[in-house]
Amino acid sequence: MMVNEIDSGPFENSPEPPRPGAGQDAVRRPLGPGWWKAFSLLWAGQALSLFGSRLAQFAVIWWLTDTTHSATVLSLATVCTFLPEIFLAPFAGALVDRWNRKLVMMVSDGLVALAALVLVYLFWSGSVQSWHVFLIIFLRAASGVFQFPAVQSSTSLMVPDEHLSRVAGLNMALQGAMNIVAPPLAALLLASLPVYQLVLMDVITAALAVGILVFVFIPRPSAAPAEGAVTPRSVWNDVRAGLRYALGWPGLMWILVLAALINFLFTPASTLMPLLITDYFKAGAQELGWMESAWSIGMLAGGMLLSVWGGTRRKVVTSMLGLVGMGAGMLLVSAAPANRLWMALAGMAIGGVMNPITNGPLFALLQSKVAPDMQGRVFTLVTSFANAMIPLSMLMAGPLAEAFGIRFWYWGGAIGCMLLGLAGLCIPAVMHIEEDRPSAALGGVEAGETAL
Repeated sequence: MMVNEIDSGPFENSPEPPRPGAGQDAVRRPLGPGWWKAFSLLWAGQALSLFGSRLAQFAVIWWLTDTTHSATVLSLATVCTFLPEIFLAPFAGALVDRWNRKLVMMVSDGLVALAALVLVYLFWSGSVQSWHVFLIIFLRAASGVFQFPAVQSSTSLMVPDEHLSRVAGLNMALQGAMNIVAPPLAALLLASLPVYQLVLMDVITAALAVGILVFVFIPRPSAAPAEGAVTPRSVWNDVRAGLRYALGWPGLMWILVLAALINFLFTPASTLMPLLITDYFKAGAQELGWMESAWSIGMLAGGMLLSVWGGTRRKVVTSMLGLVGMGAGMLLVSAAPANRLWMALAGMAIGGVMNPITNGPLFALLQSKVAPDMQGRVFTLVTSFANAMIPLSMLMAGPLAEAFGIRFWYWGGAIGCMLLGLAGLCIPAVMHIEEDRPSAALGGVEAGETAL
């Protein structure tokens, strides 16, 4: 991500015809059947890092749950996760488009390892407090704000267009597979190991991810913003260009509105899952692991289905129908009696299947439609807008869950997902998002702004 010279690598870099919205600049990206070799290295490194993070995340969240039994504390932990994505993401995306994306990924993984190492010491020394965990969660999230657009925008340069939906499905399957293994394994390890040893695994896997990235060639778009000193003015101009790009694409703006509403309703249900297990189902860490694994088994199945199928011809239809199905799965979780945990497990599995069907086609659509030199900004704007309502919902969720019961948000999230998915199918701008040309909305670029 930091604007430096292009790293040498195993591919010859011939210019490809520009994609829609890419302007007149060709994109430097690997061609031919060998593209998978470099991408698989990137994918493997991020898989390792994800596995360590999942183990550490489960251990830390369970520690908060077991220590406080407070919905408000879990809500605050989620707020710490999303605040950087809301306020820092647009500026991070502008910097990602300027910087060497490989370096950004390496630095981001390195900072994750450093933050985890601090947490290891705090747990080992017995001095850890909830606010320490909140701070580390916030710092890790701030690092991830740079990591996510770097990985997503690099993927679109390393993978041919016709395989983007399948790769998105494979990524979802990876997340599902990790979540199948990590929660039960973490729960099992917590029975015999202290929390700090599980967090230490995050340090090791993040360090391994950095080492693997050394050997990966990451191309960068030939139409990247002008190199040179990064100043507040240059970054702000890049952010403005990204905003104009997104605002001029009506279908994308509607998707962002729908995503913000879905996250407002749905995120508290995910955050309060440990308390649903302990307070409603009267179960423990192992059952929480089963619930997370049920979702993940569904994600694995849905991701593999998408990687083979690729979705319908109109990606947005696939996504909206997936959203309706995801809400239906959560509705089953909401309706499960306290002595019918199996019903909740079935609902989680259904929701998990539909999650890749919802998200994978949208990411593939953006990767194929958005100009490569704009992708860092657009992906972070998507993240920022989609998560903008989460802090408000989480601040409300804790007190309301304690007042009206944990299942309050599960019902709201389930019904909200289904209604918003159906609404998306009725909005013309959403249904025609794949025919729109986002670049046409830019018009002229004001003096001092970054040209596309």
